[in-house]
Amino acid sequence: MSEHIVKSYEQELTGLDDKISQMGGLAEQLVGEAFDSLASHNPARARATVASDATIDLLHRELEEQVILMIARRQPLANDLRQVISVLKVAGELERVGDLAKNVAKRAQAISGETHPKGLLTGLQHMTDLASRQLKDVLDAYVARNPERAMQVWRQDENLDAVYNSVFRELLTYMMEDPRNIGLCTHLLFVAKNLERIGDHTTNIAETVTYMTRGSLPEGERPKGDLTSSTLMSVPHR
Repeated sequence: MSEHIVKSYEQELTGLDDKISQMGGLAEQLVGEAFDSLASHNPARARATVASDATIDLLHRELEEQVILMIARRQPLANDLRQVISVLKVAGELERVGDLAKNVAKRAQAISGETHPKGLLTGLQHMTDLASRQLKDVLDAYVARNPERAMQVWRQDENLDAVYNSVFRELLTYMMEDPRNIGLCTHLLFVAKNLERIGDHTTNIAETVTYMTRGSLPEGERPKGDLTSSTLMSVPHR
C-alpha cells in the first residue's frame, strides 16, 4: 500500500470522527435548548429546537453513506474495522438523542400556555444537567479513546435514574392531589422519561467506546436504577 493511500485512509477515518463531533455538539445543544424552551414557556424556541433535529438526521445519513463506501473501498480489518463499526453505532445513538430532545421540545410546545409551580421543574432541571454532563463526558471519552472515562459514564447512569425515580413520584403525587394537574404532569412525565432515555443512550456510547478501544464490552450487568415500572402509589383518602 502506498504512502498516499495510507494518508488518505487516515484522513477518511479522521473525517468520520469530525462528523461524530459535529453530531455530538448539536445533540448537546438540542438537549439544553429543549429544556430551556420548556422552562421559559417559549413555543418559538421549542419549534426551532424541533426543526434543528433535521440537521442531526442529515449528518447521520451522510455518515452512514461514508461508512458504507469506506468498507466497500478499504475493506478494513481488525482495529480499523472495529473503529468504523463503532462510529456507525455512536452515530445511531446520537441520532436518537436528537430525537429525544426533539420530543422534549414538542412537550414544551404543548404546555407553553400552562402555568405550573416552579418546583415541578427543579427535578427536570437536575435530570437535564446530569444527562447533558453524561453526554459531554462520553463524547470526550470517545475523542480521547479513553475507556476508563467511558466506564465512569457507564456507572454514573444510576444517578440519573435515581433523580428520575424521584421526579416520577413527585409528579404522580401532584396528579393524585388535584386531578386538574393530570394533563400538565402527564406531559412532564414524558419529558422526564425522554431525559432518562438520553442517559441510556450515553451509556450505550460508553459501551461502544469500551468495545472500540479494548475489543470487548464491559463485564457484568449494566447498572440500572429505574424503579418506576414497579412503582405503585395509593390514592389519598379524601
